[in-house]
Formats: sequence, structure tokens, C-alpha cells
Amino acid sequence: STTGKPIVLNNIADAETFVSGAEVAVIGFFQEPESAEASQFRQAAARTPEVPFGLSSSPAVLLHYGVSANTVSLFRRVDNDRRDLDLNNEDVDTEKMIRFVRINELRLVTEYDPVTSIGVMQSSLRFNLLLITDKMSPKHPERMRRFRAAAELFKGKILFILLDSNLKSNEQVVSYFQLKKSQLPALAIFHTPDDEHDVMTVDEISTERVQDFCNRFIQ
Repeated sequence: STTGKPIVLNNIADAETFVSGAEVAVIGFFQEPESAEASQFRQAAARTPEVPFGLSSSPAVLLHYGVSANTVSLFRRVDNDRRDLDLNNEDVDTEKMIRFVRINELRLVTEYDPVTSIGVMQSSLRFNLLLITDKMSPKHPERMRRFRAAAELFKGKILFILLDSNLKSNEQVVSYFQLKKSQLPALAIFHTPDDEHDVMTVDEISTERVQDFCNRFIQ
């Protein structure tokens, strides 16, 4: 439900609780909560129901986060990173705010698509682990549960990515790792600075196997 979005954050404690309570959180910092920019921010919040949006006009909160008025900041837990969109310099509208969120909303497990791929490439994390699998498989929910459990263990070290092998836009990535559909599901890990990578086909995902695969590659 989009009712009550964005949440008004009146003080630093509210803002910190809001940020720490989600994998991805967005805060709009506005001196004038009724400004045109704030109104567009509310529209962006209403159209992005799965991401928590907060809004603050508190000078103390703006100072705490070191932002000027009219800034949208996205906070993400996966790599403890923060991305800022300055609304003062550019002609930023609702669409651009939504795109900013979509590009940067990296999660514990991020689903790969043409938009999130931009954020993946810009991440400070140098190791990426892909689970290349068929999302329509009846085994998918259980695979994801175990993959997520492994992602918790490597938070801040490895970016965990889900790649749906059914999507035409992902075929290029699958062929980059020289995999055929008959070999899936598979895990592919790579080190972004030098393209060093390793691939393992897996009949079943277990948290331990993922953990071993990652540790071996990192070492």
C-alpha cells in the first residue's frame, strides 16, 4: 500500500531507524515540504511501493546527513553505500527520481536486468556471484531461500545476483560464462577489476556449497 508514503522523519533518531530498517531506503531532504520537487518526490514514492520512502525538512537531519535541501538519498545495506541525487542542479522530475532508485536499489540478492545492471557495475563491491537459474522452476523459492542465507554471510564482500535464464536480455550473460541451458542452474563468480571468474554447475543449491565456492575463489 502506498498510503502514508513517504514517512515524515522529524529527527535524527527517526531517520536512522528508518534507514537501518530496510535493505534499501530512500529519503528526500527538502527545506520546503510543499515545494514542486517534494511533490514530485511523493509521486515517485507512490509509484515505487516496494521501496520505503521517507521525507525530512528538519535542519538537524539535513546537517546529520551532510546534504543540502532538495536532495534524494538512497541508502543500501548490501554494501553500506549511499547514493545522492541533487535536485538543485538538474531538471529532475518524477521519472528521473524513479530511475535513480531503480538503478541503485541493490539488495542482499539483486535481480539482474538492464536497469539494475548499471547499479551492479557501479557497486563498490569487487566480487559478484550470479545464480543463473530458471525462475519458473518449482524449486526456485527454496533455491532462493538458501542463496539468500549465503548472501547474509558475505554482506559487504560479495554482491549476490539472481539471473533469470528465461529472459532474452540475459542470454548474452549466460553465453559469456559458456553455459548452455541444459547445464543450469549454475553459479558464476567473478572479480570485476580483472574479469577473473569461475563457474560451477549445481543440481541443487545449498548454503554450504555456495559458501565453499565463494571462499575458494576469494582465496
